[in-house]
Amino acid sequence: MLDMDFQLEVLEEALETLGAILQDRRTPYELLAVGGSTLLLLGLIDRPTGDLDIIGLVEGGAFRKLDELPDPLNEAARQVGVALGLAENWVNTGPATLMDHGLPDGWEGRIVRRQFGGLWLDLPAREDQICFKLYAAVDRGPNDKHFEDLKKLAPTDAELLFAARWTVTHDPSEAFRGELLKCLSFLGVECTDADI
Repeated sequence: MLDMDFQLEVLEEALETLGAILQDRRTPYELLAVGGSTLLLLGLIDRPTGDLDIIGLVEGGAFRKLDELPDPLNEAARQVGVALGLAENWVNTGPATLMDHGLPDGWEGRIVRRQFGGLWLDLPAREDQICFKLYAAVDRGPNDKHFEDLKKLAPTDAELLFAARWTVTHDPSEAFRGELLKCLSFLGVECTDADI
């Protein structure tokens, strides 16, 4: 299998194929996705990305954390991967720990929903993507794709401060706060620990 990055057209083809299989098998899913693929689907970036990160599943109208893909979904994704020459884990739950301490306030009301046959993807809005990208950028530094994605989102100072306050709910350590302040400074936001 190839370890290829998705351009938007390849990603949409993979999702349409996956959704068709899920519809044919009568095993529909509504999933909460994050990461580079969601930014591509929202038209917020145009760089290729390697996978689709799933962190939650909608059951009974409520979101719950998804630590691993349900077997029918995993099998269908594997088959699509083989057919289209995608990486084995092109759909994965790698960043599901984002759900552990809660997502940004009000995120559910900002969801953008996309349907691909029997697959519904709930995509967090730009404001929430800023939070996720800032969190990842702090860990990886200014030379990483997450930092570049964050800059492409063109966040305002207020949006960055909102995101910063969310990130420290996930990592309250002093070391993280120090790196967060440095990251904000790189982005042109001068603030102190008291501001976040």
